[in-house]
Amino acid sequence: MKILRSSMLSMFLLAAAVAQQAPFAKPNVPVSSHDRVYAADQTSNTVDVIDPSSNKSLGVIKLGDPVPAALAPLYKGALLVHGLGYSPDSQTLAVVSIASNSVTLIDPATNKVKGTVYVGRSPHEAFFTPDGKELWVSVRGENYISVIDPAQMKEVRRIEVANGPGMTMFGPDGKYAFVCSSFSPEIDVIDVKSYQVLNKLTQGSPFCPNIAVTPENDEVWLTLKDSGKTQVIDAKPPFATKYTFETGQITNHVNFANNSAGKFAYVTIGGTNEVKVFRRGVNPPELVATIPVGQLPHGLWPSGDGSRVYVALENGGAVVAIDTASNKVIATIPIGQTAQALVYVPNAVPQGAGTDNLVPLGEAANSAKFDLVSASQDLPKARASATVNSLGALDLVEVAVANLTPKSQFKLCLAESDHAPFGKVECLATIKTNVEGSGIAQAIGPLKAVANTPQAAGTPLARRYLVVADQNDTSKIVLKPGGAKQQ
Repeated sequence: MKILRSSMLSMFLLAAAVAQQAPFAKPNVPVSSHDRVYAADQTSNTVDVIDPSSNKSLGVIKLGDPVPAALAPLYKGALLVHGLGYSPDSQTLAVVSIASNSVTLIDPATNKVKGTVYVGRSPHEAFFTPDGKELWVSVRGENYISVIDPAQMKEVRRIEVANGPGMTMFGPDGKYAFVCSSFSPEIDVIDVKSYQVLNKLTQGSPFCPNIAVTPENDEVWLTLKDSGKTQVIDAKPPFATKYTFETGQITNHVNFANNSAGKFAYVTIGGTNEVKVFRRGVNPPELVATIPVGQLPHGLWPSGDGSRVYVALENGGAVVAIDTASNKVIATIPIGQTAQALVYVPNAVPQGAGTDNLVPLGEAANSAKFDLVSASQDLPKARASATVNSLGALDLVEVAVANLTPKSQFKLCLAESDHAPFGKVECLATIKTNVEGSGIAQAIGPLKAVANTPQAAGTPLARRYLVVADQNDTSKIVLKPGGAKQQ
């Protein structure tokens, strides 16, 4: 009898520990071919579509063209595809494009665009209220939340908040909305019913790119990209900060997964190419795992049952799947270029194959990835990840640096050699580091020589190497090729 009671108690505890997926607090939905993982590709202006049951890419939804076509005066497509959200019934995907000031609504079952709503300058992220009746868009280039009626596909009101709202997320009960800022050290708490700002809280540093509310509706986690920290506040009045703790340089996104082992938060750390896992419910949160995932992890989201967490690699050209029981990567899935936000949508395709209107990656699959290591005795821990993405006639290079001199400027350059004296140096862009000594820079040009790609006529281009140099003296190289070989 004792064994029976013990067994029943264990089963009860197991069921209690497996919580519901945020942000809609739905019952657990086991991984199946009806689910979809979406990643927003900022460079190729596409949305990746992945079947998590097979961990295979099904193709992409093309919303626009890459540069230089996207810079034409008559261009009508989406530009800088970046943010993602989805409705509580899983039947509408919202895609935010920063440079075209637009939110595109897509039917996941058919991958067909339902319509496009234009908002203010440089929107960043959008998410549906838990009742599905409204879509709130954080207009980061201005100082308000644009409230959209998805049925009418038009903006119906604006809610003024701190300058540069980065993201809005709701508690599962739909009572409060939490808005972090990318430009101001302020968190705004909004009453969803009245649209009134109830409270203004101190944000640990000015740049927050991501915010999430726990499935239990007890905590709000926000990442501080400029200071390498994560802040946790109480999800109930008076919304006090519970703790702020170090997570790492280029702290990007946060989300949650619960299982029989407990309640956990997963945080992407771009400066070290890792995902850190923290046990929730203890003060401060306890680091329980550090998972190497690949270059510049950005967006992440749990499966409907919390058994997996999917992570978009901004410089890695892939999505990785993490098993939350073992905290190990179980799949790597090639995707488009410069992935930003990622969402996992349970039961996105209730029936059918769900592959209509998808196209192959095409040119977006053409990229070269490599690492840079310290070339300076003064900065022995300096490092960077880099990728060169083909845009057709042109290419885009993105580099994410870490452990450089804080609040300083450096130059991203091309050099004739990968070792001293490096030869002729031509510079492409300026890198500005934050208080943690990290930063991200991009440049566009005919950069295929970095990847040693032959010209169309068959004559190889002269090989050149990405380096990072001192701002005032470009003969002083601080980062050089190393680690993963340039290819």
